[in-house]
Amino acid sequence: MNQKSMNKIPMVDVPAWHRPIQEKLEEKAVQVLRSGHFIMGEEVAAFEQETADYLGAKYAISCASGTDALVLSLHAAGIGPGDEVLTTGFTFFATVEAIMQVGATPVLVDIDSETFNIDPVELERSITSRCRAVLAVHLFGLPAAIDEIQAVCDRHGLIFLEDCAQSFGASYKARKTGNYGLLGTFSFFPSKNLGGFGDGGLVITSDLQAAETVRMLRNHGSACQYYHECSGYNSRLDEIQAGLLRIKLQYIDAFNNDRKKVAQWYREFLQDTEVLYPEDRDEHIYHQFTVVLPSGRDMIKKRLEGKGIASAIYYPLPLNKQRALSNLENECELPVCEQLAEHCLSLPIYPGMIKEQVESVAHALIKVM
Repeated sequence: MNQKSMNKIPMVDVPAWHRPIQEKLEEKAVQVLRSGHFIMGEEVAAFEQETADYLGAKYAISCASGTDALVLSLHAAGIGPGDEVLTTGFTFFATVEAIMQVGATPVLVDIDSETFNIDPVELERSITSRCRAVLAVHLFGLPAAIDEIQAVCDRHGLIFLEDCAQSFGASYKARKTGNYGLLGTFSFFPSKNLGGFGDGGLVITSDLQAAETVRMLRNHGSACQYYHECSGYNSRLDEIQAGLLRIKLQYIDAFNNDRKKVAQWYREFLQDTEVLYPEDRDEHIYHQFTVVLPSGRDMIKKRLEGKGIASAIYYPLPLNKQRALSNLENECELPVCEQLAEHCLSLPIYPGMIKEQVESVAHALIKVM
């Protein structure tokens, strides 16, 4: 291994990821710029149809961010003040932020120690008389236990919603995530599996009324220009974003297969160590490759940084410990979330990462431990 491969390994190397399609991306960007149409045009319409076809949904509605997608879907599901929404205690803050932005209250649920996703047993134990919905997160690219979650929702008359920000292209029993709940939401933040070139989001559904509501809400509550049915949002995907995402959508399966290959290399190099790493699961598309360390996580991260190797902590604080949620009535202890937050570390993973780089990261991790 040469010195270049041993050092300066980022969490995501965007140039390496885009290198095989860079020329196509540049051509599309110039095409959109020359068109003079930048909001809600042909590129957006085509992207929505192509993502709906790829994901297997009847309707796909783009918006300005993954967070907006969550807010719009909660509105479309009729969630509002006085309602409680059950969700995982271990995810990015946007999930609970969206619940609070529609006036509802998040109810945090502990996770399964192997999958890091919401624990269906704990989910059922956490239901109160005010719960209206479950917002399940498919964390790090691994689908949650959808059958068990749906069964809980059916038994208690709850609406099932999916946060698929980290699982674009992942399948659960031959159907893509986002198709099991009433609505599914996606993020196109640049590091995501279908990463954009800024912020962007998407809502999918097979319910016509829900789709029409999302379309109206994203455009100032308007279904017809200058006629407004309600107070909505300005949450539209730009034409240039849609055009570039259309290019990347053509390669999403190849990109996800690259991530699976990197994950398999990590397992190869980390076997017979104290590091706990994700099991080999066909449905996992590895938005992150997150390991669990026995001790000294923060010190290990610092030592890796000293060797030019990036790593990240997703997430250093579970949601029940966040100051922004300190006034919730339903305070709870989430022991698995809290344990994971102390020991987890995400390693570099991206399409275009080579085996030599994975070996460098793994060997450095073992050495600094």
